[in-house]
This record gives sequence, structure tokens and C-alpha cells, in this order.
Amino acid sequence: MSTSRGPSVRQRRLAAELRRLRERQGLTGDDVADRLTWSTAKVSRIENARTGAKIGDVLRLLDLYEIEGSRRDDLIALANDAARRGWWEEYRDLPSSLADFIALESEATAVREWGSTVFPGLLQTESYARNVIGGWSDLATLPPQELERRLDVRMRRREVLNRAHPLELSAVLDEAVLQRRIGDQKVMREQLEHLFRMTELPNVTVRILPLNTAHSVLAESFILLQFSPVHDIVFPDIVHTESLTISHFADEAVTYMYRLAYKSLADQALDAAESRRRIIEARDAW
Repeated sequence: MSTSRGPSVRQRRLAAELRRLRERQGLTGDDVADRLTWSTAKVSRIENARTGAKIGDVLRLLDLYEIEGSRRDDLIALANDAARRGWWEEYRDLPSSLADFIALESEATAVREWGSTVFPGLLQTESYARNVIGGWSDLATLPPQELERRLDVRMRRREVLNRAHPLELSAVLDEAVLQRRIGDQKVMREQLEHLFRMTELPNVTVRILPLNTAHSVLAESFILLQFSPVHDIVFPDIVHTESLTISHFADEAVTYMYRLAYKSLADQALDAAESRRRIIEARDAW
């Protein structure tokens, strides 16, 4: 299984902007390579975020593209940000797809999530997560130490909800998730109590889609990650799906379809207050 790291959102933003600046100057990749005595392959790697752009290289490109003033300062700041390592890179054995998702999640501004099987990872207790990850371990044959590392990673992911500028999380959950037993009764009661407490945060909204409500979107669980512009550089929405494999989709037509799907599910779900009551009822039933 590959554990190579894909580019972060910061690296992708920087790469896209450098490519745009080159095109605005009417230069080709070969032109840039000739003027900076680089290989064309190096220019391509930088512009496609296949390699991290060194600060010195970014400065030379900005000089070539005649970028000055505040715009130059913004791009240098972005380049410095892009060079920072994420906490998840401490975990060398993480699959690349999981590491890439955590990198995206860590830089997202908002998440829209539909949960049809289990509670969202960001809202899971340690005991509940241990049982969920343990189930995956039966398929992936994870050794005990690796299972513990995955659990630690999932718990650390939750920090995005309590950081200085917290992630905005809006989730629609199938009511079946409240009733599906993961672990024992104590695990379920603890998980539902935790979910209720999390809905008290101003940046967390959970809505329940009742089992007896007819709805037309019969979709597997998905997460739509949304990003605010950084230094005026826009990054597209990303859709993440997870079943037996992990996939990311950035195509605009695909992400638009998932935005419509989430809206449809949210429109048919209970409102936030009624959903909180339904969560407490489910907790007490366990």
C-alpha cells in the first residue's frame, strides 16, 4: 500500500497561481525553463504541485513574472505556509489516500456530510471509533499497533472543531445510524450523549433523516469539503466518499451534484431542535 504524500491544499493553491501568472505573461513552460536555466520538467512539477516549491524558486518565478507589492507578499506568505508539515505526517504508515483526506479536511472551511452507516468521524467517541476501525481492521488485517495509531489519528482530527477558526460542520444522519449497534450498549449511549453535546457547539449542526420519511437520494455516505479563498486564491470543493475504498472528486459537475444531494437530504431531515430530541430519545433507548 502506498504511503506517499500528495500535495496539500496550500501547495495546490500556490501551484495553480504560479501557472496562472505564467500564462498571463504569455510564457510557456519551456520559456520559463530557458530563462531560469531549469528543466521544463521542473516547471511542470511545480505548477502541478508534484513537488513542493522552494521559497527561492518561488522568488525567482515572481521576479520573472514581475509580481510586486502586496500580491508578491501574499504569494510569499502562501509559499511559506505550503512548506509547513501537517501533524498527520508524523504517522508514516498512513495510506496516502487517508493522509491526503486529512490534509484537505485540515484546511477546509466547511464540511457538509451525509452519514448513512456510522456517525461522522469528527463526532465519534474514542470507544465508538475503536469499534469502527476494528471492523475495518478485520478486512485490512491491521496489526494491533497500527489500529491504535489509526485511532489516535481519528481523535486528533477532531481538533478542527475546536481550533481558533473552527471548521463548520453540518451533518445529516440517517436515523438508522442512531439505532445501528456498534460495540455494546455503553458504547452507543456514550456516543449518542457525545453527539448531543457536540450539537451545542455553534459550528456544529446535526439533522436526523427519519426512517419513515420518504426521500429520493439513496446515496452512500459522502463528505463535501468547502474552502474559503486564501490570499484571493480560490480552491475548488472536494467530494470524499468512503466505502471499502477512499475516493476524492474535484470535478465541478460532480461536486455540484453532491451539493444538490446534500441540500435535498437536509431539506427532508428534521430541524436541528427536533433532531436533538431524537438523539436523546435514541440515547435513552440504549
